Amino acid sequence: MWLAEQAPARQLAWDCATGSGQAAFSLTAFFDRVFATDASAEQIRHARTHDNIEYRVEAAERCSLDPCSADLILVAQAYHWFDPDRFLAEVSRVLKPGGLLSIVSYHLLRVTAPVDLVVKSLWGQILDGWWPKERAQVDAGLHGLELPFEEVSAPSFEMSAMWQMGDLLNYLGTWSAVKNFSAAKGTNPLDLIERELANAWGDPHKVQKISWPISLRVVRKPYHSIQHAG
Repeated sequence: MWLAEQAPARQLAWDCATGSGQAAFSLTAFFDRVFATDASAEQIRHARTHDNIEYRVEAAERCSLDPCSADLILVAQAYHWFDPDRFLAEVSRVLKPGGLLSIVSYHLLRVTAPVDLVVKSLWGQILDGWWPKERAQVDAGLHGLELPFEEVSAPSFEMSAMWQMGDLLNYLGTWSAVKNFSAAKGTNPLDLIERELANAWGDPHKVQKISWPISLRVVRKPYHSIQHAG
């Protein structure tokens, strides 16, 4: 993992807003200890376990880690829900000198040009006005996000999966805007695209590659930084 290679050491990584623990589990291959937190006890209860992961129900803005203890703090697809001033103060407290803060997000998936057009119409037209306002930060690819410390230039990454059409529909159903639309109107917006999606996909059992371009911002706490008491 590129992030592990940039960290000052590989003793401790904090996966903040861990959700299902997917990122935390990946970090166990590179760090001796992974501290994973989420404000939702339900998420923690169902998170993927590992001997090197310690899960805690804690807010991003106030965690129980010691000062100057973390080599890496990772936030995946969640920063837009935080109180930025309070969280960044906690980052400054918890990171070791030379430690990294990494903010990760991903935007619209890519499959094929016909499928992408259908998904984009759902996202930008049918669901227009139903996205939480905080989502704008993700849609902007984290550009303009004000972070402390020195920026670290990061390479381009993407996530990928191999899915059938049903898998894609299940994923689209997890979108917050889909849930907001359904709750308000009593209908599922996916019904409005399912026939068009089926035409674009072809055989619904056909497996296709799904990819998500990754937006990544990384900053490093100065090595000369001194943690003051009080």
